[in-house]
Amino acid sequence: MSTDTQPSFLFCARTGPGHLGLHFLRAAEKLRVPVSTLENTEAYGANPWVQRFYWWVLGRRPVHLGAFSRKVVDLCLEKKTSVLLATGLAPLTQQALSRIGQAGIARLNYLTDDPWNRAHGSSWFLKALPHYDLVYSTRRANMEDLKKAGCPRVEFLPFGYSPDIHFPEVPLEGEREKYDCDVSFVGGADQDRVPYLSALIQSGLKVKVYGGYWDRYPETRGAWGGFVLDSQLRKSVSGSRICLCLVRQANRDGHVMRTFELAAMGACILAEDTGEHREIYGDPGEGRVEYFTDIPDMVEKARILSKDLNRQEAMRKKVHERITKGSNTYEDRFQTILGDLAGLKVK
Repeated sequence: MSTDTQPSFLFCARTGPGHLGLHFLRAAEKLRVPVSTLENTEAYGANPWVQRFYWWVLGRRPVHLGAFSRKVVDLCLEKKTSVLLATGLAPLTQQALSRIGQAGIARLNYLTDDPWNRAHGSSWFLKALPHYDLVYSTRRANMEDLKKAGCPRVEFLPFGYSPDIHFPEVPLEGEREKYDCDVSFVGGADQDRVPYLSALIQSGLKVKVYGGYWDRYPETRGAWGGFVLDSQLRKSVSGSRICLCLVRQANRDGHVMRTFELAAMGACILAEDTGEHREIYGDPGEGRVEYFTDIPDMVEKARILSKDLNRQEAMRKKVHERITKGSNTYEDRFQTILGDLAGLKVK
């Protein structure tokens, strides 16, 4: 693909607060790259019962998959788009992607989830995958599977952070009790995460959990603090002596969005020990984060670290410097994408 002229993008993504699409949209604006957007949520419909039927009975198929895909094609042609960037398990059919490619439009996917995860994998998406010209994976573990599935080009591109959203912010005087805790965790209550938070709560540590579905589990309901975005998210980090960074085993994660965001917000991080986390944060002896290998190890290290205020402060400074002085913003990630367009073949 020629990059002699400024490329124009269509983002097929979620661009609401906290979503990846918003971070890429702001990055494109800073780089003065023209972008149109189409929200993925349009494909799922408003009736929750119909959505559940399509999800559980029809193989996790979006209600309006066909209509939404046609809308994306029409918008690409109408806007004379040169690049389609879809995020995650985007609701686009193989037929729509073929038509977009026939128009000479580069098709990229920034794949935030593992399509072989049984919790959200689907046959329609796997059929569409080979029709992307370039797939970025946020995990190394599935790159060979993506190549075997027929993706012509696969690259590892980790998550990042947005400097205008992810920065340290201390709670106001009257808010300190609201956010004060030994350990906090921000993220959805995936079933494999519940035992970790339950063990921390049962250990006697003061725990706060934020995000969806924690109130559904009796063992975590009392620690649930609702949802936090932007300023509330930053204050929840500053108000916690330790921030837990968990990956999702079923998703084959090596790191997650919070990996970079927590560090940029100045967290004292207790992180699951993975190869990608060590690559991002450094070796254990460098003192930027504390790693754990299993639930008992996590609880023991949380107990010790929660009492050591001096070590917490040293870790906060070291990991913040590591991430913010590296090339880890979403603007950096988008620069990588722009660079990869040179010579990209649209099949």
